[in-house]
Amino acid sequence: MAETTQTDERIKEISAFRRALIRPELGGIVGTFAVFTLFALFAFDSGMFNSQGVMNWTIVSAQFMIIAVGACLLMICGEFDLSVGSMIGFAGMMIAVFGVVLAWPMWIAIIITFAICCALGALNGWIVVRTGLPSFIVTLAFLFILRGFTIYIPQTIERKTIIGGIRDAAEGDWLAPFFGGKIGQPIFQWLGDMGIIGVFERGTRAGEPVVDGIPMLIVWAIILIVFGHILLTRTRFGNWVFASGGDAEAARNSGVPVNKVKIMMFMFTAFCATVFAVCQVMEFGSAGADRGLLKEFEAIIAVVIGGALLTGGYGSVIGAALGALIFGVVQQGLFFAGVESSLFRVFLGVILLFAVILNTYIRRIITGER
Repeated sequence: MAETTQTDERIKEISAFRRALIRPELGGIVGTFAVFTLFALFAFDSGMFNSQGVMNWTIVSAQFMIIAVGACLLMICGEFDLSVGSMIGFAGMMIAVFGVVLAWPMWIAIIITFAICCALGALNGWIVVRTGLPSFIVTLAFLFILRGFTIYIPQTIERKTIIGGIRDAAEGDWLAPFFGGKIGQPIFQWLGDMGIIGVFERGTRAGEPVVDGIPMLIVWAIILIVFGHILLTRTRFGNWVFASGGDAEAARNSGVPVNKVKIMMFMFTAFCATVFAVCQVMEFGSAGADRGLLKEFEAIIAVVIGGALLTGGYGSVIGAALGALIFGVVQQGLFFAGVESSLFRVFLGVILLFAVILNTYIRRIITGER
């Protein structure tokens, strides 16, 4: 008597193509390949891919990456933070006030600024979870509150909206180089001496490599990407983040501390914004009230390009990093290709629309919606 074999529908096999299609990084990978191919064809001889050009778009990409990591984890958790850009301006101004105007040691100014901004992030999260208001509304309110304080404080103290002297105040400080310094100078000097990368041929910097080290901005971007990816994919807390964004009520019933997770993600987003701010003021040597303008939207767009769903519960830090890389390459690539820089905003709108359509299609595949 022949045996009848039945396939359990609960262990239905998924094709390799389908598995690849529902990976959150897919859009970022395709976009990155398309962007590099495009500029390799139209801007290869423009200097975009020499050592200085690569460093230029890598720095810009790293800026997007730092804030995109925090925005990614928060969006996977099911929330938004529209105050990121204002937080960047506010944090930079606080460092200038504490370190320059009040003449506190720069390391104290940096630590206190981190504490204040993380506390504000916690307040954002606490209001959201206690009131049940959409995070869009709460953080939109904080966008205006923080931007208002960023303008009001320097005008009241210094009668201006830009405070300089940060580099001088940070001279000899032990903590400032972790945000405004460079690493790997001996390696790049050796690369210059070997002729692998270019060197300055005249002037006071003759014989020095064109790229003399890796800015700490890039180092921080790598650290945050690695930390966020491991947290999200290798820890129980990462599972809590996905669960909180996927179905908060079901997560609570399963013992997940949803409110705690959301508040901590708001704090982490504020932390990333502060890292960006400290690196920025150390680079420019000043703090301005208009710093960080529109960065919250750029961070969200990078995360959406990277495959995160606007509904929460799905996304990838690696995908968000690729979305940020696309931003940096396109922003600098348009310059190298001789294209009007204002078209960068056009690109943002087009790529956002495309990414949302793609993500909606992927969500339907995952959930079985029609």
